[in-house]
Amino acid sequence: MQATATIEAGSAQESYAMPRTEAAREPVRVPEAPPQWRDLGLSSMSALLVVSLSRAGSRSFEAVCQWPRWHPLNEHVLAVTHHPLILVESTRQLAALAEGRFLPATGTAPLRPTSVALGTDPKTQPVETGGATDVTVRVTTGDVAVRAGRLTGYRITAEYFHAGRRFGVCAMVFAPASPPPPEPGEGTLTSLLHPAAPAVGAAADPDVLLARAPQGRLVILPRDPAHPVLLPGQPRELPLHAVLEAGRQAALLHQGRPASAVVGLAAQLRGPVPCRGAVIDVAPEENGARFAVTAEGRVVASGTVTLAGA
Repeated sequence: MQATATIEAGSAQESYAMPRTEAAREPVRVPEAPPQWRDLGLSSMSALLVVSLSRAGSRSFEAVCQWPRWHPLNEHVLAVTHHPLILVESTRQLAALAEGRFLPATGTAPLRPTSVALGTDPKTQPVETGGATDVTVRVTTGDVAVRAGRLTGYRITAEYFHAGRRFGVCAMVFAPASPPPPEPGEGTLTSLLHPAAPAVGAAADPDVLLARAPQGRLVILPRDPAHPVLLPGQPRELPLHAVLEAGRQAALLHQGRPASAVVGLAAQLRGPVPCRGAVIDVAPEENGARFAVTAEGRVVASGTVTLAGA
């Protein structure tokens, strides 16, 4: 498993009161209400990937996800290997659900993911030829921080299983949101050429996040500024998962490798990343590539892309 995420197994068990006048019996778990797409900040029910989340211990949970074969980021082929960002979005949705139901404190200020790391195993990744893939998930939380009665940060780790075999792990850190970046001048974003979708491992042209400047530098310039998965609601600041996708696309373009070669991804925000105009630089490494995103002369995000057989 290629992953920088730390996997933790929750071992604490729930305790239940037992009436003294009755014989011991198995505790009855009350099933949690199914998640609602509006509560997770989604634009529609079709974007909902999480089916259920229930507590398994003091800081561990069990979940079920369902990944549609025709997810917007997936390739339109007969046998689909799900796009790695589906793990990231599932983890984000699980975090939002756990935050609203189980994590401490009320009146929480808006939190956002600030770093993410994921790894997949090509030998155990599910390949879907039907309607959807049913996935089970082991979820743990840690580093929960509360200040003045408000939740100010936490970490969530999700291990993904299909047919009893683990095929992926994703860890994500949440922290308070930062002010949005200023809009770039339109004059700086002219005469740019978008690469073809296959060259960056994208399923379709609207999924392309990069463009080539006249000097040969790569900049982030989404072909669809209101992409329903990468840029829902047309934000001014590039979300972490879109930064991760931009890094993946840049590494594949730079290395000339197919999307199937990616077995690990990681990204960290150092500041707000504008949705248009940030420069992304790629440096090859022994097992893949490292990328850095620069805006207004400073690095605002960085990450790595791990490639199989690199």
